[in-house]
Amino acid sequence: MMENEISRVIIRSLKAGESPHGSVFHGFMQSAICTVRRVATSFSLSTHWKNYDIFARQKLATFRSSRPAVLELAARYHTLLQQMSDKTNKSEQELDAAEKILFMEMCEICLWGNATDLSLLTSLTYEDIQKLQGSEARKASEANILVNDLEMAYDLLKKAKREGKKHRQVDIVLDNAGFELYVDLILAGFLLSAGLATNIILHPKSIPWFVSDVLPGDFAALLNALANPQPFYSTPSDEETNKGITPTSLNEQEVGELSFLFQNWSAFHAEGQLMLRSNRFWTEGGSFWRLPTSDKRLHEDLKESELVIFKGDLNYRKLTCDAAWDPTTPFTKAIGPLGPDSGVNVLALRTCKADVVVGLKDGEDEKLRALEEGGGDSGKRMWAWSGKWAVVSFSGGK
Repeated sequence: MMENEISRVIIRSLKAGESPHGSVFHGFMQSAICTVRRVATSFSLSTHWKNYDIFARQKLATFRSSRPAVLELAARYHTLLQQMSDKTNKSEQELDAAEKILFMEMCEICLWGNATDLSLLTSLTYEDIQKLQGSEARKASEANILVNDLEMAYDLLKKAKREGKKHRQVDIVLDNAGFELYVDLILAGFLLSAGLATNIILHPKSIPWFVSDVLPGDFAALLNALANPQPFYSTPSDEETNKGITPTSLNEQEVGELSFLFQNWSAFHAEGQLMLRSNRFWTEGGSFWRLPTSDKRLHEDLKESELVIFKGDLNYRKLTCDAAWDPTTPFTKAIGPLGPDSGVNVLALRTCKADVVVGLKDGEDEKLRALEEGGGDSGKRMWAWSGKWAVVSFSGGK
C-alpha cells in the first residue's frame, strides 16, 4: 500500500500542470522529484530496503501490458538475425543497403518506444498502449520526425567498421523501463549482431528518479520475464483476477521467440559486450553542459565511444540546457560543451514533450503552431507537448 500511495502522489504531481513547460507544472515536477529523492534517501539509510524501487511493480505491469508489441518485435528480431547471417547470393552493396535500412528502423522503434512513458500515459487504456506500439503506428509516425540525422549516425558507425577498428563502443543513456528498455535492447542486440558495435554500455539511473526511469534492477527484471515468459504473461494480475479475466497462454512459438531473446542478450552480457554502468550524474540537478567540468571521468569514458545515444525528452532538455532557444538554432550549438570538439559524438532520440526544440527549418515552428492545438498566437509551443512530433539530432564531436 505504501508504494502505491507514494507513486500516486508523485504521478499526480507530474500531471498537475496545464503544460509540460508551464510554471505550475514545473513547480509540481520539482516537488515530485524532491519527494523521490527524500524517499530514496530514506530507503538507502535502512537495513533491508537500500535498493528498493517504489515504481518497480508499475514498470513491470506496463511491460506486461505491452505483450502484443513485445511478441511482434521478438519474432521480427529473430527473423532479421537469421537473414543477416545468410549472405548467400547477395552482393556487398545489397547487404549494406539492407543493414542501413535495418539500422534506421531499429532506431525509429527506439525513438517511438518512449511513447509509453508512465508519467504521461497513466490514464491510457490497454488498447491505447497497443495502438501506440503497433508497427502500423510506427510507419504512420515517420512523417512526424521533424529532424532526422539517423543517416549521419549510421555512416559514422559504418566507417569505423570498415576501417577495422577493434574497439567500437556505443553508449546508450537510457530513459524509461518496460517496453522502452526492451526496444533499447533490441537496438543494442542488432548493433552487436551486425558488427556496427563491438560493445554496448547502457547507462541507467542510480535511484528511482522519475517514475519510469531505468534502474539496474529493471534490466534483471526484464531478462527474468523473458527467461520464463509463460507465467509472466499468463498468470492473472490482481486486477485481472478481480475482473474474472484469464490471460491467454503464450503458444510454443511465442515462448521460443522470447527465449531466443533471453539467450541472445544473456550471451552478449556474459561476454562483456552488453554492460550496465550507472552514474549519479544522470540524476543531478542542472544540465549536461556541466559534464566536462563536474564529472571529468564520465566525460573521458564517453569520449571512448563511437556514438553516445541519449534517449527521451528529459535527456534532450538537459543536453540543450532546457533553454528558450530559437527553434532554428543548430543542435550542435544548443548542446554547448558537448558539441563540436567535445570528443563526444552525440545522437539524441526524442519525442517532443516540452517547449524546447532546436534544429528546425525556417518557418517550421510557425507552421506547426498554426495547426489545431498547436499554440497559435498564444505564445505557447503547444504542438511540442504531446509526444506526437519527434527529433533525431546528431552532433559530431570528434
